[in-house]
Amino acid sequence: MGRLGTESAFEVLARARALEATGRKIISLGIGEPDFDTPAHIVEAAQQALRDGHTHYVPSPGIPELREAVAQFLERHGRMRAGPDQVVVTPGAKPIMFYAILALCQEGDEVVYPDPGFPMYESIASFAGARPVPIRLREENEFRIDPDELASLITDRTKLVILSSPENPCGSALTKDDCERIAAIAIERDVTVMSDEVYWAIRYDGPHTSVLDVDGMAERTILLDGWSKTFAMTGWRLGFGVFPEPLVEPVTRLVINSVSCTSAFSQYGAMAALTGPWEPVGEMVAEFRRRRDVIVDGLNRLPGISCVEPGGAFYVFPNVSGLGASSNEVERHFLEQAGVATVSGTAFGHHGDGYIRLSYANSVENIRDALEAMEASLAELQRASATYAAEPPSAEAGQRAPAE
Repeated sequence: MGRLGTESAFEVLARARALEATGRKIISLGIGEPDFDTPAHIVEAAQQALRDGHTHYVPSPGIPELREAVAQFLERHGRMRAGPDQVVVTPGAKPIMFYAILALCQEGDEVVYPDPGFPMYESIASFAGARPVPIRLREENEFRIDPDELASLITDRTKLVILSSPENPCGSALTKDDCERIAAIAIERDVTVMSDEVYWAIRYDGPHTSVLDVDGMAERTILLDGWSKTFAMTGWRLGFGVFPEPLVEPVTRLVINSVSCTSAFSQYGAMAALTGPWEPVGEMVAEFRRRRDVIVDGLNRLPGISCVEPGGAFYVFPNVSGLGASSNEVERHFLEQAGVATVSGTAFGHHGDGYIRLSYANSVENIRDALEAMEASLAELQRASATYAAEPPSAEAGQRAPAE
């Protein structure tokens, strides 16, 4: 258990709720989920499935009709061609990470993952006994993986390379050239790739690109996706993976040993999402684009803060190093003094220091109010930081463990 980490966004949410319970108004820009309701036709399909008696066990990798619908959906959107027997449906997308890493990795293996990145990559790799190897995402490269640096990190012990595009927490998206160069490395070095594409539909500045667009990558790539972000279905807990054929049986065994199967009626809702109208998704993405423009412009107007414009997802990852305080201090200050919940960049890896993550899955009105409150609180933060910097460190402070 000492190897297993956590997801700090939920800890921030808990602190925000505790402050709200005291009567404080808190604007939540911390948790990463769409603030839209699940489209009505999806809800109705699940309700009808319950009325029709779909309340029993189903096949562990998913009901056949849904696995077929996933395969058709992926091909229809030009993402990949795969057979339904390669699809495994799980309660949320996180199990796909767990199962893929547990099936592939053991003591002594290495997993290359993005940093800053979704914290579960490092946590699950460590839990499996593998060595997590971070690849730094740099602001000057728009927080995209540098293929040359990736090549330098792959060794004979590398079992898995994890990609995420669009990426959490940075909102960065790989380019066609990035994908082609990364794919060439994976093929040459004979490594498996897990491509986390849960935000694939939320792209602003061009079509979604993936290593799966490159010939020869389908047989060595695990596609991780789900319904949570694309269809505003986070609470439904529905994810899927598309696996190279040799991994399907081991992963299905892991499903059997852990959750048995994904709830039957929810899978009928998932089918309705894949086969139903696309307009709700398009409207949601258009609104996210509008909010992105508001928050990026607003952050870049704040003294001591700069923000790269993200290409996808619904996060910004502004540089706050100019405020003279640590990322953890900035997160705490904005929550307690400005009433705005954000997440320290260090929650997403060592290289997140100097940054914070904000989710703009909130209304434009709330985003503007949050920016105003943050700006009003900056003078106090900078005064406190200057005072702290001027004080000599105590012996106790010198022994204190660094904040996680």
